[in-house]
Amino acid sequence: MYKKLVLIGCASFLFVGCASVPLETTEKSDMAKQFNPPSDGNAGLYIYRSGTFGGALKKDVWVNGKCIGETAPNVFFYEEVAGDKEHKLSTESEFSPNDLVVQTDSGKNYFIQQFIKLGVFVGGAGLKLVDEEKGKSAVQKLKMAKKGECSK
Repeated sequence: MYKKLVLIGCASFLFVGCASVPLETTEKSDMAKQFNPPSDGNAGLYIYRSGTFGGALKKDVWVNGKCIGETAPNVFFYEEVAGDKEHKLSTESEFSPNDLVVQTDSGKNYFIQQFIKLGVFVGGAGLKLVDEEKGKSAVQKLKMAKKGECSK
């Protein structure tokens, strides 16, 4: 019985509350939402988290081992990386990082969705590449998070 109560408590934690992270100015966020091509020789990465599932959880995001920051519901980051190259994006999960490798082309923007998934003790996170139309539509509704420190 005790195990069931703990499991129910952990699961309900994923659905309530709402974590927050520092946000960029509206002007900077609006500028990023113009989806301009990245600077010469680079590719743009829009990394976003939408929805309220797992709202109380913040999850770190890294690009090529560099901390981008913590996500919360309904925020995005924009990061320019070298084009014509593979890049490893990582997010924290319950027991180890989840990675996604993206091959980029210079001059293009890429959209990566971070999603929260149920875990044994706390929720984990995953990453997936989404098509440009879906990514742009999602990012338009979100606020830009400030890049910052990761929790680990």
